[in-house]
Amino acid sequence: MWDMTPEERKPQAVSWHRTPIEPRELKRLHQRSDLRGLVQTLGYLALLAATGGMAFFSAGRLPWPGVLGLVFLHGTVFAFLPNGVHELGHGTVFRTKWLNRLFDGVLSFLGWINFEMFEASHAMHHRYTLHPPDDLEVVLPLRVMVSHFFRQGFVNPVAAFHTLRGAILVAGGRLQTTVAGADLGNEWMQTLFPASEPEKRTKPIRWARVLLAGHGLILAVSVYFHLWMLPVVTTLAPFYGSWLFFLCNNTQHIGLRDNVPDFRLCCRTFTLNPLVGFLYWHMNYHIEHHMYAAVPCYNLARLHASIRHDLPPCRHGLVSTWRGIAEIQRRQDADPSYQYAAPLPAPGTAQDSAAYG
Repeated sequence: MWDMTPEERKPQAVSWHRTPIEPRELKRLHQRSDLRGLVQTLGYLALLAATGGMAFFSAGRLPWPGVLGLVFLHGTVFAFLPNGVHELGHGTVFRTKWLNRLFDGVLSFLGWINFEMFEASHAMHHRYTLHPPDDLEVVLPLRVMVSHFFRQGFVNPVAAFHTLRGAILVAGGRLQTTVAGADLGNEWMQTLFPASEPEKRTKPIRWARVLLAGHGLILAVSVYFHLWMLPVVTTLAPFYGSWLFFLCNNTQHIGLRDNVPDFRLCCRTFTLNPLVGFLYWHMNYHIEHHMYAAVPCYNLARLHASIRHDLPPCRHGLVSTWRGIAEIQRRQDADPSYQYAAPLPAPGTAQDSAAYG
């Protein structure tokens, strides 16, 4: 299959395991709410406005360490924009469709994200999770090193360069490989946007031009009015302060199994404190999200409670989760073929999800 061209490839359907849920409960879990969507989305944007406003007005008023601290705090919140784009792209945050699209565009613009490219890739990722070559958004084995954390989690000029370069290439009609900061590979882009179907490329090209024009306007305004902090808290904000996002987002599939029809074995769920869970758009419930992707992010905790008896043990917090990942990576150092097989409860038995601290 790897030898086929994107046009020749015909993905095979995966018969996924999904924990049965009582139909009335599943219907409740699938309910979308404009009010809860506004709480999540406007709440997140309000945090961005608050941290960005403090950073903006601190310049010239506070000593430089205080300014840097506020800027970094803003970047820490800003870094979770891709999770918002991800959820809004699923169309599940709001009951009203145009609200999903409106805020998807707003967050995508702020985060330099080409949501047209990301959503095409992510739909395949959900359908064929960790089944290459039908899912090339995430390919195992993944390796996360301490050096990656320090290169990407604080100030990341390399990401800024590739993001700008990618937007310019796409705007010029050449669909490149970097989407939402991830290098997805030319083969994957050719699969999603084949040259034989140029009409599929129109929307991502148009959005790349919007990104360049919009952020160019922000820079022009900042120069004209001498608002030097304006691009720092907007255009440049995706490229600093992503340490917490790095620790949250890299947990989703690392060290787990590929080519298995069971989300419990290829996705990872763990719990977070309410604030970080809110910033992360509740994607710590990643098994649940893949198993029932139409459930809104604000209902995932309830979904977790409904199917907890059928899930692997659930770690609590980032420290415990990364201890587990570090142990997996140590075993992979000794045996590169090793993949962690999460212990699954026997059919008809309850699993104690407090097994890990």
